[in-house]
Amino acid sequence: MGKHDRHHQPKKGEENGKVDREYSATLILEWGTTNCYKRTKPKVFPLLFLFSIVSCSLILVPQLFSYSATLSLLYSFRFGNDESITDKKIEAFPSQTFDEGLMCDRGAFRFDICFMRGDIRTLAAASSLINYLPYENDYEPPPFFDEDAALGGGEEEELHHENIKPYTRKWETSIMDIIPDLELIVKNDYLTRRHVCDVRHSVPAVVFSTGGYTGNVYHEFNDGIIPLYITTQHLKKKVVLVVTDYRRWWYSKYADILSHLSDYPPIDFNGDPRTHCFPEAIVGLKIHDELTVNSSLVPGKKGIRDFRNLLDKAYWPRIRGLIQDEERETQMRLRNNSALSLSTSALQLPLPLEEVQKPKLVIISRKKSRVITNEVALVKLAEEIGFQVEILRPEPTTELAIIYRILNSSDAMLGVHGAAMTHLLFMRPGTVFIQVIPLGTDWAAHTFYGEPARKLGLKYIGYNIVRKESSLYTKYDGNHRVLTNPNSVNAQGWELTKKIYLDGQNVVLNMLRFRKRLNHAYEYTIAKRTRTQQWNQQ
Repeated sequence: MGKHDRHHQPKKGEENGKVDREYSATLILEWGTTNCYKRTKPKVFPLLFLFSIVSCSLILVPQLFSYSATLSLLYSFRFGNDESITDKKIEAFPSQTFDEGLMCDRGAFRFDICFMRGDIRTLAAASSLINYLPYENDYEPPPFFDEDAALGGGEEEELHHENIKPYTRKWETSIMDIIPDLELIVKNDYLTRRHVCDVRHSVPAVVFSTGGYTGNVYHEFNDGIIPLYITTQHLKKKVVLVVTDYRRWWYSKYADILSHLSDYPPIDFNGDPRTHCFPEAIVGLKIHDELTVNSSLVPGKKGIRDFRNLLDKAYWPRIRGLIQDEERETQMRLRNNSALSLSTSALQLPLPLEEVQKPKLVIISRKKSRVITNEVALVKLAEEIGFQVEILRPEPTTELAIIYRILNSSDAMLGVHGAAMTHLLFMRPGTVFIQVIPLGTDWAAHTFYGEPARKLGLKYIGYNIVRKESSLYTKYDGNHRVLTNPNSVNAQGWELTKKIYLDGQNVVLNMLRFRKRLNHAYEYTIAKRTRTQQWNQQ
């Protein structure tokens, strides 16, 4: 664990993480964030003592089953630093550390994450979350307690203070520098009046940032949406999303998905001056690997296919709406006798039966860099092999449900390495993903998209271009290391890699060479379709 984690040695009388508090003048019975207490003098009022226990128990019993379920979910989730829970790990996080109101796990390479429980209040102006803990001590107030100062707003006592940047690229200092710190503070509440709750929530908060690389679809899914799924899915939508660096367009873009992660509208942490109060909070998100979910690290053993099923539930209501709109528009045009003047594509009439039976290949087309400059020839070749081809040119403003509809109904997806390959998540397991890999991008292509595709259950086909298939071949001498030794160029830093291989390179596919990949994809798709038909007939 990191140096900021605070672990306390077990106190005298502590057993199995529970402290047997022996107060001479106060009886405190605790469950979750509820405290029921009765002051009494020892050995003087035994009946009153017994009555206090019974009355407190009666008050708390109805909460045991409603609140303890959430606590157990948070307790189980807070363990795990890209590894499974073990007895040794549980010992490393004794329960009293969490009961104190704040515990941070800083041992992971990719993220920090903190857990708070108690009376948590947002303070947007100070970029803080403050957890006020009930004062637990003897009958007499502490010697430095000043009631007049307390009522007037005297200085508050801090018990624990942590800073965290709730974004999942912890190792990348350059981007983390632009993510503002959040202060997590634990205080005793006996000195001052706490910040008054403007909005009180009965479910936990998950606090995270949509800053950093948000605006790039790969990072939006990899650094945000998938970690958010990992961090919240065990809470069964009973969670409020509190977003720092909030972007209205981000919420609009991912509203379909977010509605399946939370039953509540998100809170713009920096833009909402109200004090929101929560019983618990998770600050930061967990991430496992590139575009994937490690089921061994998630409560309920949920994996990347479960996330993909969530996408299906999120987008199909919207897709059905799009289909109905198209049908109504077509009928209206037909009634207005304008059908003859419209093209078949504009009407989106059903395809001929022979076209429907062909496997559908979607080519994701680029227009700035890493463009397939002979795309027309590629389409002709794919159709010659037997594919029905559709060109997809996603824009930043293209509705994700539209992209999902196209890819979800396809048998194969083809594209050049780049952020748009993130849409492999929209493909059905068992379908084909062909990635064209430009010079100098081998490691990134396989790490960021090839391996995630396999984990999702796609048939992954990588195609590494040769020097003559790169536009760089006409820019550099044939023996230049940009062509002969891309690794040596990449070793000089990301900026040079980006300039040469990502922003400065297009692709001219050798159709004779590439035909083998398309044939392989076609044969795989037909064989799979045949097996499915045979299985359905049995």
